[in-house]
Amino acid sequence: MVDIHDGRGVLYPARLPEFQRILPPEHLRQYVSWYWISRWDIAAGRISRQQILPFPLMNLVVQPVGVTVAGPSRGASHRDLRGTSWAVAALLRPAAAPYLASLVESTPQQLLDQEATIDAGALHQALLDEHQLCDDANSNAGCAHQLSLWLEQRLPPITESGELANNFLDHVSTNSAALRVDHVAKDLNLTVRSLQRLSLKYLGLSPLAVIRRYRLQEAALHLREHPQTSLASLAVDLGYADQAHLSTDFRKVLGYSPSDYRSS
Repeated sequence: MVDIHDGRGVLYPARLPEFQRILPPEHLRQYVSWYWISRWDIAAGRISRQQILPFPLMNLVVQPVGVTVAGPSRGASHRDLRGTSWAVAALLRPAAAPYLASLVESTPQQLLDQEATIDAGALHQALLDEHQLCDDANSNAGCAHQLSLWLEQRLPPITESGELANNFLDHVSTNSAALRVDHVAKDLNLTVRSLQRLSLKYLGLSPLAVIRRYRLQEAALHLREHPQTSLASLAVDLGYADQAHLSTDFRKVLGYSPSDYRSS
């Protein structure tokens, strides 16, 4: 159900540096949505600001300076790129999140908007070697392979609740009609309270926050690809009471209105 060409989350794709997504091997797809690799070469004294509305998921990130676990974000964020460097990461599915968070003695909820360094010297060195020994194309595949090896040696067997958390994310991310927590809970044969506990444990966010994130991502993607869209009709399609509620939510999370984003 994962689409590596999913354009949601990236607010200004034309500004992206060199970027590639790679699917993990089949046996790891219950734990990893995709690997993403980015490289950049920014002129001296310049900064390239990358603005995103992240997926409500954790990332395992390897960079020249080390390895980190990045928790889910409560809203839009940005990263300022300088100089010449790279990043290789795994976008983690819910089932993998508690284990990766435990490596820094934390939980997904405690890692909201946080990034913590983990002790993964072997993984770090393996990716440094890949970048030194291979050209970019081969390096990307090699880095993805090294991440797969590291994860498959450490991730515990998936649990029933981990599978259910994955199902919750899949249901919300692929079903634009998933608008209300009580309806999603019913679709998954859960009580609202059980869904709330599941979402907080595996994603660190409430079910409503997860639903809203995907619907706002869809709003931004639609405005980018179809700038003539009526905001009123878009609000209805995404389950908002009216255009004003969509605009308020959009501004609260992204920091600017749908109209401003559409014209930028």
